Parts: sequence; structure tokens; C-alpha cells
Amino acid sequence: MVDTMTATKVVGAGCGALLVLLLSNWASETLYHVESHGSPVAEIAMVNSIGSDGAAEEIEEVDFAVLLAEADSNKGEKVFAKCKACHIVDEPKNGAGPHLVGIVGRTIAALEDFRYSGPMSELEGEWTAESISAFIENPRKFLPGTKMTFVGLKKPKDRADVVSY
Repeated sequence: MVDTMTATKVVGAGCGALLVLLLSNWASETLYHVESHGSPVAEIAMVNSIGSDGAAEEIEEVDFAVLLAEADSNKGEKVFAKCKACHIVDEPKNGAGPHLVGIVGRTIAALEDFRYSGPMSELEGEWTAESISAFIENPRKFLPGTKMTFVGLKKPKDRADVVSY
């Protein structure tokens, strides 16, 4: 049987650890907060060999619409496996995240039976293929304060495949 003094120490230690975790999270969010949220045009860096002038890379812009036209929904289904823990795509039933049935063209934060984060509720407009791509590239960078904890899909081709799916 545990006496109350030992139990109090254990609970106090747990609360102290949680406080340190929350404060460090707040400090890191404050230090690394980024205002911009990207654009619908994906940038793909193509690294060249370093020449005598020291130039190391060249940026090529790829229109997401072109990638979407070439997208493979079968590959998108495989990439979407990362999203299945929170989202349902084949029936209008919410999980930890809102369902994605008919997401393209739907008003942002429009599902009445899902509780969106404050920043998501404040967004206006409709989900387009480009805005979905920008969001799933890095959700926390696109929308600071979002409840979505997914780190994102860095490859534009993967994002196009998922949107196609």
C-alpha cells in the first residue's frame, strides 16, 4: 500500500514534467513561428555539381495542376495510408480528423459535426487541389495552431497522387 506522501511526490513529479514539456513547446513555437503558408506552385530544387563560381542549385517551379494531371490515384491510395489513422475517405464519417468525401470544392471547415481548431475555423474559401497540396505539405507551417499533427508530405508528386486519390 502506498502512503499519501509518496503518492503526492509521484503526482507532483508528473505535473512538473508536464509543465516543463508545455513550457518548452511554447518556447519552441515562439522561436520558430513562421507566418507564411506556402503557395500552390511547388518548388523542386535540382542540385547541380558545384562549379568554379560556387553556384550549387537551381530552382525549377512546377505547376501543381501539371502534376495533378499526371497523378496516379493507385499510388495516392498507398500514400494515403499515412492519413488513414485520422481521416476516412470512402464514407462521410468523421474520425480524429474530418472525413474527406468531396473535399475538393467543399467550403473550408464546413462540416457541422466536426470540431475544427480555431485557426481552421477562421479560414475562408473552398478547398482546391492546390490549397490541399499546400496544407498537406506542412500543416503546421500552412496554418499555425492547427490540431493536425501530421508532419506533411514533402514530395509534390506524392501530394498530387493523394489529391488524385
